[in-house]
Amino acid sequence: MRVLMFGWEFPPHIAGGLGTASYGLTRGLAKQGVEVIFVVPKAYGDEDQRFVRVVNASDVETPYGDRWQDDIRERLTFIHIDSNMVPYISPEEFETERVEYRSRPGEMKGDIWKERYAFSGKYGANLMEEVARYAMVAAEVARKLEGQFDVIHAHDWLTYYAGIAAKQVSGKPLVVHMHATEFDRSGEHINQSVYNIERAGMTAADRVIAVSNLTRRIVIDKYGIPPGKVVTVHNAVRFDRPAAADTERGVSDKIVTFLGRITYQKGPDYFVEAAAKVLKRLPNVRFVMAGSGDMLNQVIRRVAKLGIADRFHFTGFLKGEEVQRMFALSDVYVMPSVSEPFGISPLEAMKSNVPVIISKQSGVAEVLDYAVKVDYWDVDALADAIYALVKYPALARMSATKGLVEVTNLRWDDAAAEVADVYRSII
Repeated sequence: MRVLMFGWEFPPHIAGGLGTASYGLTRGLAKQGVEVIFVVPKAYGDEDQRFVRVVNASDVETPYGDRWQDDIRERLTFIHIDSNMVPYISPEEFETERVEYRSRPGEMKGDIWKERYAFSGKYGANLMEEVARYAMVAAEVARKLEGQFDVIHAHDWLTYYAGIAAKQVSGKPLVVHMHATEFDRSGEHINQSVYNIERAGMTAADRVIAVSNLTRRIVIDKYGIPPGKVVTVHNAVRFDRPAAADTERGVSDKIVTFLGRITYQKGPDYFVEAAAKVLKRLPNVRFVMAGSGDMLNQVIRRVAKLGIADRFHFTGFLKGEEVQRMFALSDVYVMPSVSEPFGISPLEAMKSNVPVIISKQSGVAEVLDYAVKVDYWDVDALADAIYALVKYPALARMSATKGLVEVTNLRWDDAAAEVADVYRSII
């Protein structure tokens, strides 16, 4: 079986869980005998291609002219360029990343003009334009690879137009993977343009994969997708990566970590409020917020106002080995997400033998029994959970030991086998 897969990021160049999940899934699919051609807007040449063939969309010539399928092109190139992209980028990033991404020099071939579009591959101010351009490139990739794939797989809304275009050109079945909905990212104040793309992708798809039953319910209830079309395949965690080497802490205090985008969805403000409550009872605790996002300045101001700045540390965005070192330094990991479709980071923490606290409003709560679960809004319960794991070492050891055993059974090989079954059901 051969799959043409569209993603927006691929390790080692990632901005969050989407790239990590894409990599884990493709490795698992390779063990299932599934060949994957993975298209990204911008490839850097250092991607691990032992289990996947990476195609750089920035290297694909896109034709224009009478011979090109104008009906498809016109349908895909007209898209409203929406400048309101928070929470995908912060206001500061919007101002600093406003760049004109011009096409590379083109040339005439017969009566067709061909050019390449230099994608940034990021989440900048030109994001909507890049989503539309990516769909144009996807149509050309599908045409060039005719007969070389059996099914199309598109990850998250950024690639849904690409998946639709590839399906229109090739006639092959389409699977869209819903890693996070617009309701997860923005609550009820959704970006209508993003919602429209999500709904269009799921409507055009032959199957929709949701990363949790929580996400599946949102897809059915908020987008009107037929239940029989939506299947749940939980994410997993990799165990073949080496653990972080022993890291010297430099402090004797306990360390409680939040690691993720500092946005509404991840609940960083609840983490801060709980931290203040814990510090009133236990002064020998340090809190770390690792990540970046549009709420960062707001959170920093709140930390200062609460008078806990000397106990709070902001690391900025971490990736790769930096993440593993952070887990190695941590005594407790907290994910207080307001709405988390799944949440891979708690699995990474548990793999590192760190006890975890997660919100009940997360998809990963469906598969974990030995994580402490609280409602994201219950700051008192969150503070009590942190206090207990920091204050009572025996409880922390039990939670970490049981959690490690539990997370060992959540492997990408099993998730990939379920995805392969989804493919077989539609080809």
